[in-house]
Amino acid sequence: MTTLTFDRHDRVGVVTLTRPDRLNAIGRDTLTELDAVLSGLDGDRAVGALVITGEGRAFSAGANIDELSELDGPDSFAAFVHFFTDVLGRLEQHPTPSIAAIDGVAFGGGLELALACDLRVASDRARLGVPEIKLGLLPGAGGTQRLPRLLPRGIATQMLLTGEPLSALDAHRLGLVNQLSGDAPALDTALALARTVAAGPIDALAAAKRLVQHGMELQLADAVALERASVSALFGSADAAEGLRAFREKRAPEFRDH
Repeated sequence: MTTLTFDRHDRVGVVTLTRPDRLNAIGRDTLTELDAVLSGLDGDRAVGALVITGEGRAFSAGANIDELSELDGPDSFAAFVHFFTDVLGRLEQHPTPSIAAIDGVAFGGGLELALACDLRVASDRARLGVPEIKLGLLPGAGGTQRLPRLLPRGIATQMLLTGEPLSALDAHRLGLVNQLSGDAPALDTALALARTVAAGPIDALAAAKRLVQHGMELQLADAVALERASVSALFGSADAAEGLRAFREKRAPEFRDH
């Protein structure tokens, strides 16, 4: 891989964007390599959580503008954003919980990558924004749709119309960022959070993701029915039996894939 690396820290996988000289700009090669990482995680029960971060002073400044400038028209651009959207959708739908560790800027496609993760951790120096309007464009990889699902509608609309970013503190206050790392690297806090997540029962973690994502698309009664079916299936699992037994015995559970 030339634009990112993948490492394991016990049960946590870490993807690092490795183009610090380009502020980790995202092109087709980056998306292809991220897609390959996700393929490698399919069925890999040894990885309980995934952290995505960027090398250097940015998480990602967005799509590779040089690459976009070489596209020969709307059809080529549509093909690029279609691929971008597909890879981020795969990340969002992947059963492995994901956490974005944001230091520096997460702009445009970089923020869209972070939005496709389940959780976000940011350091004090992080800024999160969608500046595409300043280029005569708009986010094309889910930003106009995921942002107002994670922020108050008025705040998301203002960000899209002005291109002005949120500070890490404001993003946390508004619920876009789950945890702040302060002056420390966001990766350290994200890894601690990922270890906590990865210590959980892997099937229940995947079910939680499915219920949150798909339940939001359903009427409440249908979503509750989906929850009931999912939890009933989990109740018959070895992990649920171990969790209940550990609770009765006043000890930490030892789930089967750990």
